Amino acid sequence: MIAIIDYEAGNLRSVERALKYLGLACRITSSAEEILSSDRVVFPGVGAAGKAMEVLRSRNLLQVIHNVIARKTPFLGICLGAQILLDKSEENNTECLKMISGTARKFADMNLKIPHMGWNNLSIVHPHPILEGIDPRVQFYFVHSYYPEPAKQEDMIATTDYGIRFASVIGKENVVATQFHPEKSGREGLRILVNFSRWDGKPGHFDDSVLGV
Repeated sequence: MIAIIDYEAGNLRSVERALKYLGLACRITSSAEEILSSDRVVFPGVGAAGKAMEVLRSRNLLQVIHNVIARKTPFLGICLGAQILLDKSEENNTECLKMISGTARKFADMNLKIPHMGWNNLSIVHPHPILEGIDPRVQFYFVHSYYPEPAKQEDMIATTDYGIRFASVIGKENVVATQFHPEKSGREGLRILVNFSRWDGKPGHFDDSVLGV
């Protein structure tokens, strides 16, 4: 079972539809018990970091997320769900979850169209199980005005070029997160979700006992 954390994020249903299309059991939930008992957890998000943190706090989900990660449950953040895993966001100077050291930065180049919206490539910096089998020529769908800037090079898994080269996949131990939307990125995006469903949260390891896709 994959839990999709319900904190009023705008892309919950699209993530749910993608997982169900792949035949993966999932549920949208804000129940601490259901989240903690799930085999994997997806933390999606669109919108403002401050509002997201406010809703997480109001639903008593901050400690739940920390507990999930401490239990070494495989954990996937998507878009805003990647940014608020960091220490803070420049968006209204928001204090975030502090699960991965770093800051969500705003695109500063006034010559760029903001938000960064549309299809773009990944350059893999450090191999990771969720990128297993991904064609480097394939593009993924982005829509964001802020981007993750991890403090440690080893937490940067892939980068993307949009005026600057920014981290588009970050991760640490059993946590991995994409700035792009795999659920909206066609076949290769679905491959990432399948890879996540097989990943056991350890570097370079799949658990093929869960492969039913």
